[in-house]
Formats: sequence, C-alpha cells, structure tokens
Amino acid sequence: MEFYCPRWGSENIPWQDFMDRVQAAGYDGIEYAIDTSVSMQELDMVWELADKRNLRLIAQHYGTDAADFGEHRDIYGCWLERLLAYPMAKLNSQTGKDWFTFDQNMELLALSGDMAGKADASVVHETHRGKFSFAAHVTERYLQKMPNLRLTLDASHWCNVAESLLEDQSRALHRAIGRTDHIHARIGYAQGPQVPDPRCPEWREARQVHLDWWDRVAKLKSGEGSVLTVTPEFGPFPYMVHSPVNRKPLANQWTLNLWMMNVLKERWERM
Repeated sequence: MEFYCPRWGSENIPWQDFMDRVQAAGYDGIEYAIDTSVSMQELDMVWELADKRNLRLIAQHYGTDAADFGEHRDIYGCWLERLLAYPMAKLNSQTGKDWFTFDQNMELLALSGDMAGKADASVVHETHRGKFSFAAHVTERYLQKMPNLRLTLDASHWCNVAESLLEDQSRALHRAIGRTDHIHARIGYAQGPQVPDPRCPEWREARQVHLDWWDRVAKLKSGEGSVLTVTPEFGPFPYMVHSPVNRKPLANQWTLNLWMMNVLKERWERM
C-alpha cells in the first residue's frame, strides 16, 4: 500500500514546508490537485522538491469547467498533454460533466486513454459529483462499455447523491470495486460527502460501511500482487463543517487525514 497526502487544504503552506511535514508524517507521496492555470515553472519546482525527498506524486485533474463541449475537450486534452510529461504514480482525473451526453463523456474518457498510452502514468477516473461518474448506477454503464476503464473510488460522493449508504446498489458497487486502482479515503453519508468527524460514535455505521468497501479493494489488490494507492481526503471548508457561532472547524483536517491513514495501515497489516 502507498499513502498520499492531499495538497488540497494546505495550499497556504509553502511547498518546501508542506513536503517536509508530509515526509515526517510517514506518507509515501502527495496528491496534487492541479488547476489548468498552473505554470510549468511551478510544476517543475514541485516535482524537483518531491524528488529530493523521495516523495511520489499523483497528479489530480479537477478544474476543466467549460460548458461548451468542444472547448472543454480541448482544455482537458491540453492539461493531460502537459502533465503526462512528468513522472508520477498515477494521474487521477475528475472527468467530464454529469450533464454531458454519454457519448461526449465517452469521448473524454477515450482521450485520456489515448494520452496515457504516450506516457508511463496510468489514468484513473474519480467517482465524483458533477462529473461523468456522479452516481454508482450511472458509472456502471461506463464500466460495462469500457473494459479498460479504471477508477479512483470515492464513494462518499455516491452516498451523498443517492441519499443512502448504497444498500440497494450492490451490483454497481461490486463492479466499481473490481475496477478500482486508487482510493480517496473519505467517509460520506446520506446528506453529505464528509461526516463532521469520523472518529465520533455517531458515524460508526457510515465509517464501517466505507471500511468494508475499502477492505474489498485492498484484498483484490493484494491477491493481484499490485500496489493500492490511497489518499485520505477529508477536506477543508465547505467539506469540513464549521460552527455557525465562531466559524471554527469542528475537526482538524490534517489530524483527520493522518488518523485515517493510520487506521487503514493498522487494519491492512492484520489482513
């Protein structure tokens, strides 16, 4: 297993200080959400700093928002072309739009597959609200159509969309788990993509359901002899609930993600 720390939520910390903190915490690398406006100079700097610390990088695509499909495809293609020149553990993509047609989203998925063929990095597509993969039953159709489609499983989004812990979607979940190469380890619930504090007993059921899903992925990867990558991904506001009285977060993002990593390490060492 390899564990990656999200850059998301720590953007105000200078890269060098952030990487030192990540390394000291025992992570294997960083998942870096890269906006389309980021310069090549900054990318070069990040990769150089990570290489000096033996930290691996997962590049995350998220910010292609053009409503016109042709413009959207061109921006996405340019982003992929820039990033695939860099060595990375994986490229994680929030792909397409929930309101694009099936064929349009298929075209974007095919584009990423063509681009990945030119580089060493594998491309995984994140299950995420607002994207092609916004719901379990919808994603299942793409998985049926594309045998080589691989996922970043973030089922917290699916719980939020379905307003449930997906008790009645076992078939779609089974198919998704079988195609998962990367996990975003965040715990969602019926009314949101992130419980306020997963350590609290009030969230025991949601926590256990997510752990069971992740255990299934870990067992599959262990049986294949392949490396599972995991990013504990509890996020900052507005994912992190803040008190309406003093506007302070109910929990600390860094602490939650470190807790999540250590829970999974201990759990899977016993597997």
